[in-house]
Amino acid sequence: MGRLQGKVTIITGGTSGIGLRSVERFIEEGATVVFSGRRESAGNEISKRLGDKAHFVRADVAVEEDVKNLINGTADKFGRIDALFNNAGGPAPVGSIETVDYEKAMAAVAVLFGGVMLGIKHVAPIMKKQGSGSIINNASIAGHLAGYSTSMIYSSAKAAVLQLTRSTAMELGESNVRVNSISPGATATGIFGKALGLSAEAADDTSTIAGELLSKAQPIPRAGLPNDIANAAVFFASDEASFINAADLVVDGGMIGGRHWTPHQESVKAMGIAFKGKAGI
Repeated sequence: MGRLQGKVTIITGGTSGIGLRSVERFIEEGATVVFSGRRESAGNEISKRLGDKAHFVRADVAVEEDVKNLINGTADKFGRIDALFNNAGGPAPVGSIETVDYEKAMAAVAVLFGGVMLGIKHVAPIMKKQGSGSIINNASIAGHLAGYSTSMIYSSAKAAVLQLTRSTAMELGESNVRVNSISPGATATGIFGKALGLSAEAADDTSTIAGELLSKAQPIPRAGLPNDIANAAVFFASDEASFINAADLVVDGGMIGGRHWTPHQESVKAMGIAFKGKAGI
């Protein structure tokens, strides 16, 4: 406890899933948290529940004026910004590249990539002036490898987030401002329900089901949890990560590591049996 004591932080997309748990964890570690989201009633309820360390600001990260007001308002109120977690995201169109709806795809990219870009753009001058700061971007293993998302648009946007992280880290690191990313794996949140057309409220209730369905997607025999990602964000926001810059921390239970051991061994065994049959043994 106390790893973020006294720090002023911003978390976007803080009304559900990874964002909400990150708001809670940052506060548990002593931070003052300004968090944003599009659902005002939910944000106000969370702020009331968490007490005077939590401050909700309604903002759509795809709208530059909203992001600018969120960041500048925080700096004006508290005098500094020690960490920004660009977490806000959402689903993107699923299906073939031949059938994807261009306008819906670009709307998704505006959130998934544009929201991160705008967050970095507007917090950079503040952090450069104070000579310190940690920017954390929520990427995905889907940005590393194809086939790890329901949407190729989502995967492509997350790949762009990874490159934006590296590029801005090289610039801002010269001012002692760190930029890093986290790549979650199969994490039990409502994003899968949203991708399949459920409302935000209904999708939030599907996280338990998603966790059960994703429990065998990685070697560690459970799905990822919002808390797993929130803990990684706490680390990057803390002084423990003061010499880490331009890095991506994969939090996926080993999914990205390769083929699962047991199915692979079973296929090798089956191959051996087939070869013996061919050899007439």
